[in-house]
Amino acid sequence: MAQFDVYLNPNSSTSQAIPYLLDVQADLLDRLATRVVVPLVRAEAMGLSASKLNPKFTVDNNLVVMSSAELAGVTHRSLGEKVVSLKVQRDEIIAALDLLFTGI
Repeated sequence: MAQFDVYLNPNSSTSQAIPYLLDVQADLLDRLATRVVVPLVRAEAMGLSASKLNPKFTVDNNLVVMSSAELAGVTHRSLGEKVVSLKVQRDEIIAALDLLFTGI
């Protein structure tokens, strides 16, 4: 598991609107049994969003929005299959988390 990897959402009750989970936890903490993830919500299901707090990405031809304020801790065993890495979008992801935590 690596920071900025995207996984399928294994929760059948939420996976239609939230098809993916983005791992934002630092690789240094890889030995923990949990990972901090942010839901990647289908753009059409998101409604209003703030561009810096909620950056948009394309994953498997699906436009999704990072729902930063809904981050959560999950066990690494509960994550679905890895789909892709968003490491190249690191700056956007970190900027959204900075805004969430510091207001800057």
